[in-house]
Amino acid sequence: MQSVTEDDLLQMLQYGPFNVALHAAIQARGLSLESLRRRLEQQGIAVSLSTLSYWQRGRTRPERADSLRAVRGLEVILDLPRHSLLTLLKPSGERSSGPWLPVEELCPEPGVRALIDEIGERGERQLTGLSLHDQHVLGRGRELREIRTRAVFQAQQRGVDRWIAVYHHPHRVLPSSRTASGCRFGRVRMDESSGLIAAELLFDRALARGETYLLEYGFGFDERGPEVTEEGRGFRTPQHEYLIEVRFHPGTLPARCYRTWRPDAQTALKDLADLRMSSYQSVHFIEFGMSTGYHGIRWEWD
Repeated sequence: MQSVTEDDLLQMLQYGPFNVALHAAIQARGLSLESLRRRLEQQGIAVSLSTLSYWQRGRTRPERADSLRAVRGLEVILDLPRHSLLTLLKPSGERSSGPWLPVEELCPEPGVRALIDEIGERGERQLTGLSLHDQHVLGRGRELREIRTRAVFQAQQRGVDRWIAVYHHPHRVLPSSRTASGCRFGRVRMDESSGLIAAELLFDRALARGETYLLEYGFGFDERGPEVTEEGRGFRTPQHEYLIEVRFHPGTLPARCYRTWRPDAQTALKDLADLRMSSYQSVHFIEFGMSTGYHGIRWEWD
């Protein structure tokens, strides 16, 4: 069998299809399917030999959340560029916006899919996130008082006219108020048992292909809520720019703050860097060309 060069492999990863690129990567690295299965198992990912065989032969494609997690594991084992295989699982017309992770991979509450399905994802995958700014405001009692979000999207196809905002409170508290600017709330679904809210944000018009759209929205919370020590956002597709800021009450400041990340809801949160608080009682970080996963800030009170 003719060997696969790195140039050949990179070309297959760029153009696909998925099964051809996967087969080429396995051949280029000289690994057996049994070796791949064992190494995935060491990562806590269970995939059968027949499934791996079907994937590389094109008989089936990874679609479920656990299968997509296995594909990410294969990218690491096969020493491939991040998201190179995941991107090939998307229709060719959608690949410019990167891989799209299922929402249940990012949110630890199983009810999140049901809330979104009640609203219906109509055209969300045709939006690219250009810029998203989150500001979290804490009160004197260390409780979350408000979340303010400012976002800019670009339409990849004509006709997109909405976006679904999802928020999960760390202590399962639902917002008591909401605000919107540059858009209006459509259908809103909440799950009191899990502290989940999914809100449809309606644009003022259907967008043309390539058109950008700016909107702002926020959720408010009552006083005397539970003490919070972490906030962030999960991204289902890569983001061009993300800024997150946490503003503390001047009478109650944390001792330490950290930037955090995890690839999915099943992985433990990891501290990536210490963050320094400004003299205005706020801490932030900004990232460009950000990967999918959960990005946030956590803090310790003492």
